Amino acid sequence: MRAMDLERRYCAHNYVPLDVEVAHGEGAWLTDSDGQRFLDMMSAYSAVSHGHGHPRIKQALVEQLDRVAVTSRAFYTDQLGPFLEKLCSVSGFEAALPMNTGAEAVETAIKAARRWGYAFKGIADDQAEIIVGTNNFHGRTTTIVGFSTDAEYKRQFGPFSGGFVAATYGDIAAFEKAITPNTCAILLEPMQGEAGIIAPPDGFLSQLRKLCDDNNVLLILDEIQSGLGRTGKMFAFQHEDMRPDGLILGKALGGGVLPVSAFLADKAIMDLFGPGSHGSTFGGNPLAAAVGLAALTILEEEDLAGRSAALGALMKTRLERLNSPLIRQVRGKGLWLGVEFWPEKADAKDVVMRLKERGILAKETHATTIRLAPPLVIEKADLEWALGQFEAVLQDVQRDSYAEPERHAAE
Repeated sequence: MRAMDLERRYCAHNYVPLDVEVAHGEGAWLTDSDGQRFLDMMSAYSAVSHGHGHPRIKQALVEQLDRVAVTSRAFYTDQLGPFLEKLCSVSGFEAALPMNTGAEAVETAIKAARRWGYAFKGIADDQAEIIVGTNNFHGRTTTIVGFSTDAEYKRQFGPFSGGFVAATYGDIAAFEKAITPNTCAILLEPMQGEAGIIAPPDGFLSQLRKLCDDNNVLLILDEIQSGLGRTGKMFAFQHEDMRPDGLILGKALGGGVLPVSAFLADKAIMDLFGPGSHGSTFGGNPLAAAVGLAALTILEEEDLAGRSAALGALMKTRLERLNSPLIRQVRGKGLWLGVEFWPEKADAKDVVMRLKERGILAKETHATTIRLAPPLVIEKADLEWALGQFEAVLQDVQRDSYAEPERHAAE
């Protein structure tokens, strides 16, 4: 029996994987159990931005495994301090609180925002509100799905906690209208990944920064997917002249080998966490810290953000020049693009399946959009090959769509 058959039998069916059994990865490429190679155009939602098996990440992992992997935060270690120093230096914030998964870091940010609202803004206990964007995706905990505007993410998981208000993503007037004396923070993705690689209008983040300043409200950005080079800048908010009060990072921070995340802010916010107020058994463990430090160092020394900007511009130009009647819009920045199809002309999942047959692994979202997000280390020649295969697939879909009515007419 194949491993994928065992997974289907014993694993909860909360995913519907492509019919590929991955056995090995190197760089931007994956190899299945039968030896067939596939170009990874997904990067595990940015978690594999450094590519599969980056040699320097592996070296950091193995060297630390030979020393010590996990200790309680009841002790200091020789790895966490250097990692957090680097993280704060790269991000420009004064302090960080290390966690594991992205959702944990989002929950940490929510706690920090509420505590700040009570301590500094004078909001009455248990009355703090956080404004979020429509079509948001910040994780899967019950608190987080509770403020999602996607009904499927929250169906039959309630009751949910209150304290969240949704405003139309990209509409500054909607956010202004949503602010009340109880608003402690706005929590937002600077670019929405799960929604289909949606960017707000130019200048929106700067407008949001001013709105928060004028109303004594924190601005917290979730850069779990968009951060660490993915959009062609180290952080997506750097495409505008602004700075948030809090930053949430994850995915690529773990170098493609471990879950590593963090919430970052200046000390005026972070010092509100005292002993016993928050914690994580595995958060900030020596192994994670060593890998996180290596991941950040590689991002800088190999200029992966610059690589993402250059190759992303090439990818976007090539996709736009296709001028395919199937494509409604190409959007995104860096090596993080969404190709949205006209729903009556192409099915995104069908395109994904056709790409698989040509040796490319990608993923659709919301039925109409394919996300193209290869590892930032992808070679230019490999990217150009993938774009050629993508064009061929669209030509096949278009040809088949014309052939189908003709076949019915003949019958």
